[in-house]
Amino acid sequence: MTNAPTPPQKNGTSITVSRGFATWLDAQKVSLAFTSYQTGQLFLVGLLPNGTVSFNQQNFVRAMGVCRDGDRLWVGSLFQLWRLENMLRPGENANGSFDAVLVPREGRTTGDIDIHEIGILADGQPIFVNTKHSCLATLDPVHSFRPYWRPPFISKLAAEDRCHLNGLAMVDGKPAYVTAVSQTDVLSGWRARREAGGVIIEVETGRIVTDQLSMPHSPRVANGKLYALDSGRGQLISVDPETGAKEDIAFCPGFLRGLAIHNGFAIVTASKPRDGSFKELELQREITRRDGEPWCGVFVIDLRTGDIVDWIRLDGEIAELFDVAVLPGRRCPMSLGVDTVEVRNTITIG
Repeated sequence: MTNAPTPPQKNGTSITVSRGFATWLDAQKVSLAFTSYQTGQLFLVGLLPNGTVSFNQQNFVRAMGVCRDGDRLWVGSLFQLWRLENMLRPGENANGSFDAVLVPREGRTTGDIDIHEIGILADGQPIFVNTKHSCLATLDPVHSFRPYWRPPFISKLAAEDRCHLNGLAMVDGKPAYVTAVSQTDVLSGWRARREAGGVIIEVETGRIVTDQLSMPHSPRVANGKLYALDSGRGQLISVDPETGAKEDIAFCPGFLRGLAIHNGFAIVTASKPRDGSFKELELQREITRRDGEPWCGVFVIDLRTGDIVDWIRLDGEIAELFDVAVLPGRRCPMSLGVDTVEVRNTITIG
């Protein structure tokens, strides 16, 4: 497939997209948000009026989980959970190009609790994976967080990242499933369990749906199906929530974290290894077997066929991505950074 022209380079990273990516965005009438915790950036990807792909980047230190909530965006960072609001009224645009301008209106200070994925409860409040304390948590007006749920095998709340709880699937405003790398109940115990023993847990019952995964991430429920990333194998999978039987859908040449499902497509983020290899993981063996190289980027996968139909690729300083969200109905969004001239000088009146 022929690459589209490379957008301007930022922070020593070149970004290329597949030839059909702009057409896919236009046909689906969506834009994307994804994060890089390695470089601490939020990317908003859309289409400019001339049909070229727009990449808007803003700094959020250790940006990880990103969650769309209507026209609002939540972003987890190093020690805060940010609420970004679209300041434009219906029909307005900014700079003649952007149909949403997401402004950080509130940063709730949680401390460094390693916020991973984020969901929205039925009452509109955010819930997030507190990976450091091995639990799901919500915001508290006084304290760093309020515990909501923890796996049955975790004996106490401790800042020890015991099982590497990381992913969250929401259904009807309630947490339905989570992923964890292991069922360990000791300090950083998951680090010795990367290749096997990864779990999907049903939140309501605490039942282990499957323990046959390798470093799983990002469970999602869509169209009555449960999807997840079997990251240590580089596979997008579907899982039978009753039997735990898994089915491979697509292999992607990178470490997968972050999954969004939209209109029959899966959008997945992939990262390169930090040390040049995915040690002890089937992912490394499979990339080698296929005579490939690891990617940093975003893959668009047709769920009917398992084919990667479009992609974004990043080469350079940015080598690791985290989460991704689809923004339906937005053609070209942008955001303002937390500590920028633009955010200081942009005033709107409610």
